[in-house]
Amino acid sequence: MKPETLAVHSGFAGDSGSGATAVPICQSVSYAYKTAQDLANVFAGRAPGYIYTRIANPTTTALEARLSRLEDGIGAIATSSGMAAIASVVTGLVRSGDRILTAAGIFGGTVSLFENTLSRFGVETVTIDGTDTDAFAAAINDKTRLIFVETIGNPRMDVPDLPALGRVAREAGIPLVVDNTVTTPYLIRPGEHGADIVVHSTSKFINGHGTAIGGAIVDTGNYDWRNGAFEDIRELAKRTGNFAFLAHQRNVIYRDLGGCPAPMNSFLMLQGLETLAARMDRHCDNALKLARFLNQHPDVSWVNYPGLEDSEYNGRVNELFGGRGGGLLTVGLGDKDTAYKFIDSLKLATNLANLGDAKTLVIHPASTIFHEFNSDELGPMGVSGDMVRVSVGIEAYEDIEADFQQAIAAAVEEQK
Repeated sequence: MKPETLAVHSGFAGDSGSGATAVPICQSVSYAYKTAQDLANVFAGRAPGYIYTRIANPTTTALEARLSRLEDGIGAIATSSGMAAIASVVTGLVRSGDRILTAAGIFGGTVSLFENTLSRFGVETVTIDGTDTDAFAAAINDKTRLIFVETIGNPRMDVPDLPALGRVAREAGIPLVVDNTVTTPYLIRPGEHGADIVVHSTSKFINGHGTAIGGAIVDTGNYDWRNGAFEDIRELAKRTGNFAFLAHQRNVIYRDLGGCPAPMNSFLMLQGLETLAARMDRHCDNALKLARFLNQHPDVSWVNYPGLEDSEYNGRVNELFGGRGGGLLTVGLGDKDTAYKFIDSLKLATNLANLGDAKTLVIHPASTIFHEFNSDELGPMGVSGDMVRVSVGIEAYEDIEADFQQAIAAAVEEQK
């Protein structure tokens, strides 16, 4: 089935007891068994069953099955946030003394995790231009354990060559981990282009309404965990085969770190997924129109949107994303004061720290989500003082354009 259908129907065939067609919310912490031996069998893995919602939950299981089908993976684990997904993957793969290769210009929270938190435990992070595949290859050594990139760098808006990076990772025997939050599996399945693990912040376009925090990890089935670079997972693979990474995550990392979603949040993600295809089409259409409008505006310094015809990444957008550049763009308005006045003058768009909502959202990255980085660090990340990041919503395009038009005029007038 196609993604539009999978997003509505996969992972749940109806409730046999009640006939409910919506996934029931199983708002329970734990699950009772008739005998001590029954529960012992589930703990030992000799019988299927639920033990504790921190490890698995029926509502969350349906979400995981749907996300796995959408990404064409062999399995998925839902988490409490996108950062929990990334932290769980990395924690499960690296040890003190290991090295991570990551792209410049990715989400500031991920950068902080790699450089501030993991460095405390002796993990080295090497940051590389996300589009320089040769630089990734050259940086690999015997301590490198993974490559991490985003499908579209947020906020740098660059598009890595995923097939080429996949080949580099495969040759080195390490997994390529790809954050597919901005594009979603509706625009691209990274596993079809060489990714081994896909992560999501489901709080964004998958939820689509700004109502719940969540994340997800998907194993695409591409990496051979039975012969990989991770001794503990290789050992586990003797019993679980190529499901070893998911088993390691579920039964060790996920269980021990406690990054599970609330059942209600899993339900809200399932509701959002049903309209993912329709929303993403509208997000992409509106974003391209707005990028074209801003690109021609005399008071706009620059626009960065990979779907623009004159973008250096347009060819890769056509190759990987079916010609759709996503719902996110950045725009330069000359200086910080003008950017602030523009944001303050918007009447329809909302100023907040999120993206992927049905509503149009804006933020000034340098003073908010990247405020802890200095000017020397912000440059390679693609963040400047005049930058405004725009998550383009699904409102009538004419209303979005009118709002931006009047806000730009007000900002320019203020500076005279």
